Amino acid sequence: MDIWKIESNPVKQTFFTWTIVIIGLVLAYGFRNYDGSYLSNNLAGFLLGIFLLLIGISGLFMIVKQTITIDRNLSQIVIEDVARFKKKKQIICFNDIVEVYVSELGNRSEGSVSYYVTLRLKSEKNCPLFFPAYYDGRWNKSIAESRCRQLEECLKH
Repeated sequence: MDIWKIESNPVKQTFFTWTIVIIGLVLAYGFRNYDGSYLSNNLAGFLLGIFLLLIGISGLFMIVKQTITIDRNLSQIVIEDVARFKKKKQIICFNDIVEVYVSELGNRSEGSVSYYVTLRLKSEKNCPLFFPAYYDGRWNKSIAESRCRQLEECLKH
């Protein structure tokens, strides 16, 4: 395995964003007849619908496809982000990596923890891999640990 390439799944991100838009539309339409003379549950439902609608519509413009390419021959990691209006490319040399470990985001008590691999660089910056885009196995710690071990093996050679 000289080149290891992993791509995010923008289809899942698009589905999630459209779900938010639809829920916002349903709430805004369902509570559109609120009585504006005082604060009410109908007003709260309408405002929540508008809020979700705005978040969902803005989210449609922020969908990112991320591709991470780990190339043993060139001893580098290339991170490419392609969004609707922007492209970004970052190259990290193996020599710049001090440590590789699994990080988590979320709250364990609520059960919404996602896992990703983090690189600690010589510049003392942390560079997350497989985050924030939607990757298969994002919610499974063993998959993140497996990716971490594979990356450590690539760095050794």
